[in-house]
Amino acid sequence: MDDTDLSDRVAIRHLIENWAVWRDAGDWERFATVWHDDGWMSATWFQGPAAEFIRVSKEGWAKGVSILHFLGGMSIDLSGDRAIAQTKMTISQRGPVHGVECDVVCTGRFYDFLEKRAGKWGVVRRQPIYEKDRIDPVDPAAVPNIDPANLLQYPVGYRHLAYIQEQIGYRVKRDMPGLKGPEVEALYRQGQEWLGQTASQAKLAAV
Repeated sequence: MDDTDLSDRVAIRHLIENWAVWRDAGDWERFATVWHDDGWMSATWFQGPAAEFIRVSKEGWAKGVSILHFLGGMSIDLSGDRAIAQTKMTISQRGPVHGVECDVVCTGRFYDFLEKRAGKWGVVRRQPIYEKDRIDPVDPAAVPNIDPANLLQYPVGYRHLAYIQEQIGYRVKRDMPGLKGPEVEALYRQGQEWLGQTASQAKLAAV
């Protein structure tokens, strides 16, 4: 590993850590700096340009929507000025479920398409991979009256997260990548293509 490779990896790690800290703290001005101008965010409840993601996140923040992120280990694949980073993470969301305040914790990975432009690394596309989740009442004596048929309509990797998000009014995408399956395999292929392209080649299509 040469000095350039090491400095790129350090810069990418700082970028991804800043993403979580600044977004969860509501530091929107600095949060905007982790993205390139054409950045794209995909999540259960939102798919679109990073600038729009920031706008709706600010709106949710103002309404009391509580979504927090915790990061774990990271793997970075570098190819010149492009990179794919996978970061172990949990998404923790608090909100009412049929009148009972609950926490949902979803474990997975952030799968990030990154590029260095004019010497600066930025996120071009973020796609979470949702591996497993659970729901816990904040008051352990309270039991939310969850509709089992409704719960089972959502993919297993983010079933409880989708349930709480639709309870508070979001529309959840049903085909997000999980630990296994065609969606995550397609994502891996797109990552390989990203690393195999040069900056002048065809732009990655956001899906």
